Amino acid sequence: MNPERLEQLARELLAGRLDLSAFVLEASQPATADLNEAQIDLDRRRRCGYPEVVYGEGKTVGTLERICATQLAAGIEVLITRASPEQAAYLKTRFAEAHYNPTGRTLRISPQTPAAAAPAGKVVVVTAGTSDLPVAEEARETLLWMGAHVTMVHDVGVAGPHRLRERLAEFEGADAIVVIAGMEGALPSVVGGYVACPVIAVPTSVGYGASLGGFAALLSMLNSCAANVTVVNIDAGFKGGYVAGLIAHGAARRRDST
Repeated sequence: MNPERLEQLARELLAGRLDLSAFVLEASQPATADLNEAQIDLDRRRRCGYPEVVYGEGKTVGTLERICATQLAAGIEVLITRASPEQAAYLKTRFAEAHYNPTGRTLRISPQTPAAAAPAGKVVVVTAGTSDLPVAEEARETLLWMGAHVTMVHDVGVAGPHRLRERLAEFEGADAIVVIAGMEGALPSVVGGYVACPVIAVPTSVGYGASLGGFAALLSMLNSCAANVTVVNIDAGFKGGYVAGLIAHGAARRRDST
């Protein structure tokens, strides 16, 4: 642990904002846990605001089990993305509290002594069509892991523009909006024209041949005329959710400080 963080912990202990057991637990932790095939960053919450997220594809169930056990021992809530049903089934036999979302292919596990809740903020996740649900669920689970309040608005694509207008009241008070769309990828621009917060556009690989596996939607979103729209990679529900969560967290923290 670096000296600045140790000094901060000591000041919190002396001021009574941190109990002795919590001080000892955090002060005694190394910055990295060496698991041979994986190096677990235990210091990322301090540096970046949130802990390390585990990408499940290509990892053995044994490796995932060791990573989960290491993070949980450090008081870190586990988030695994792109977890297969087979990986999830195995991990649920080892960690009874594991929650698997088969649509979003995510797995979350809460430690017995979780870290104190941070300001959450509000994020709305919007899908153009039902086929975009896997990406939307990955974004939603990411936001829940980050502690955000999440509202889901499904199947309001531009083929039926009246459906979006009927749901606009649910966007009020949002700190950020994640808009997930395939095909021509037009929905983020439309949403951006209705709201005063950042819109995180997530193109999906949903669509017929000329959609080029989401590349057409990606280019359309990158060329959005709505000034509040920014774009992440194709099918990147985690990245869209994470960026929106950071924005919401910052907004909530500013509200709490006023």
